[in-house]
Amino acid sequence: MYEAEERQWWYAGMRAISAALLDKHMARGSQARILDAGCGTGNNLAHFKGRGRAVGVDLSEDALRFCRTRAVHAARASVLALPFGAGAFDLVTSFDVLYHRWVSDDRAAVAELARVLAPGGLLLVRVPALKMLWGAHDDAVLSRHRYTRAEVGSLLRSAGLEVLELTYANTLLFPVLLLRRTLDRAMSRHGSDVSFMPAPIETAFLSLLRLEARMVRHVRLPVGASVLAVGRKARG
Repeated sequence: MYEAEERQWWYAGMRAISAALLDKHMARGSQARILDAGCGTGNNLAHFKGRGRAVGVDLSEDALRFCRTRAVHAARASVLALPFGAGAFDLVTSFDVLYHRWVSDDRAAVAELARVLAPGGLLLVRVPALKMLWGAHDDAVLSRHRYTRAEVGSLLRSAGLEVLELTYANTLLFPVLLLRRTLDRAMSRHGSDVSFMPAPIETAFLSLLRLEARMVRHVRLPVGASVLAVGRKARG
């Protein structure tokens, strides 16, 4: 992850889609208080510097060591028990965390993310989508669940958040991904999908995700390998 997050097509492309959704509701250059809940090796924290003051939490000591290498601020904590007071942040993000086996109760986790949001604050969530895409990668990264768009919307509403954005992503490559996962199951393949492909394929796939980043500003994509949602906490 540490080696791939900045340049690999999926990470760079999904970061562009997330930024596009945030840009609709949050001006760049602000001094927002930002929490990345489940920050991994800290790449997103580095990119949030243009949006405000960002901190992260993660349960993995290995991840936190990489955060220190990146010189970003992160501490060890669970998304089920955040070490912050109510209303501490203007933006909370959770990128591919709620699906994980370490998160035993995703509804309670979203409630905790909402608790630390300030009134009017935003929550951005991304999770893997659709059970039909389950494959070797899910086993390798300790997946517990792949979500539908409706399930993610229900999670945010259960925490009292207004759903502003709710879309699938990684849509244009969906047929390729479905074929890949079907073959993985048929061939009993093992291991994660996190790797670099030949440069022309990396460029082509990243271009498709950047096209989706422009699309999600205007439409909800109907199917895909991920679900993204933006919720807003009531102002009071």
